[in-house]
Amino acid sequence: MSSTIGRLWQSLFNLIGRISNTSILTIGDEKITAIAIVNILISLVLVIGLSRLLKNFLKLRLLRRLKIDEGNRQAISTIVSYGVSTIGFLVILQSNGFDVASLTVLAGGLGVGIGLGLQSVTKNFTSGLTLLVEHKLRVGDFIEFDGMDGYVSEISLRSTLIRTRRGGSVIVPNSNLVENVILNWNYEGINNRIHIPVGVEYGSDPVLVTEALLKAAYMEPAVHSEPPPKVMFIEFGDSALNFELWVWVTRADLEPHITSSLNYLIEYYLRQYNIVVPFPQTDLWLRNPESLYPMGGKDSHVREYLEEPKPPAITLEKPLTLRDLLPQVAYFENFTELELRQLIEVGCRRRLRGSQVLFREGDPGDAFYIVLSGTVEVYVDKINKHLTNLGPGKFFGELSLMLGIPRTASVRATEETIVFAINHKGFEQLLREHPELSEVIVQEFAKHQEELSERQQQLRDLGLVDAEEDDKNPVVWVRKRLKNLFGL
Repeated sequence: MSSTIGRLWQSLFNLIGRISNTSILTIGDEKITAIAIVNILISLVLVIGLSRLLKNFLKLRLLRRLKIDEGNRQAISTIVSYGVSTIGFLVILQSNGFDVASLTVLAGGLGVGIGLGLQSVTKNFTSGLTLLVEHKLRVGDFIEFDGMDGYVSEISLRSTLIRTRRGGSVIVPNSNLVENVILNWNYEGINNRIHIPVGVEYGSDPVLVTEALLKAAYMEPAVHSEPPPKVMFIEFGDSALNFELWVWVTRADLEPHITSSLNYLIEYYLRQYNIVVPFPQTDLWLRNPESLYPMGGKDSHVREYLEEPKPPAITLEKPLTLRDLLPQVAYFENFTELELRQLIEVGCRRRLRGSQVLFREGDPGDAFYIVLSGTVEVYVDKINKHLTNLGPGKFFGELSLMLGIPRTASVRATEETIVFAINHKGFEQLLREHPELSEVIVQEFAKHQEELSERQQQLRDLGLVDAEEDDKNPVVWVRKRLKNLFGL
């Protein structure tokens, strides 16, 4: 009995051996056996596994240690892994007795079929290579595409994985990304602009509107001060004067959150400045309203309603505004409303914590300040001497800015304080657009020639006066210095 079972097993093994060594496919002069196909399949699985391990090692370890950014890590690791897989596949075929050159026969025979049946696969494959090589899209980029937006989380040779802001993952064929228009917010830089539309009622002061919107922008931590926020007067709408607040932010993907925060701030400051946001409305004007109520007639109640005095409007206490403060500065007292609006726009707001130092004596005089809220202390640090405190509406630092003089004292906040600042760049822009302002400044300085001479001598002692601009007459010196400092 046992010998019979042994012969059966022997026959079975012989049958399996004959089947495995039987040629089932011929490519050129090469005959392919079943055992060769099994070996190839097992080897391919091992090569694919090793290439994935290599990809993860490069992306998560080696390239990260080399401090290569995430997008480049993804591209390099993907291309290397696919290259290793291709080489491994060719090595496996060669080691199993295949003549790799003979595969050209098979490729030629299947070329037409591949061209017709695998058109989309080939298209996506070449598109994937294009994305990885051109580097127009990188992992981590925030893009808008075909009505959706999200982050590029993975780029493979066939498709790209996009993670939406809601947390979902969308698989997009690479050909769609290559052939269609895509908005890549991270392509040339990290700054992105957000537009906030705002409508105010007719009769509102555009200067106050500008101030309120810019104040809201500078109170939002996510908004950049450079490039500075900007207020655009878009149009005269049917029911409102339509403005737009333009702000620059780093994270375009956080636009809904930043927009919401700005809307809260805008509504608050518009209310503080008694600026009304209207709703769509139609006004009806009657040429002869008395015709609606005949004297003593049954419609006399209409007349009583129309003639009924309206309750007095409730007005809030007017806040301290730059619209009122800037004309108090001698250099800006003759500015028109349009020029004041521009001046408000070139400046920026800075928030100081209690005891925070704004600048120290000896620092470059690169900005002029107005206190909007809170209090600052002016003191001399070297001798520990208190000079004065400046509250809302007070301004300082204009002489250092306009003449390029180092600070002669230090300034720090004594409490939570907000100051309005016009820096060197903003003041230069102002002088370029209003060249007559430089002569106004010169004439104002001429009223204080003694102090001006002291400042001039101070700069001489520091070696900061150019021989070409120096002059015995301090007024002439100021005129030349303004031209040199601000490139007029």
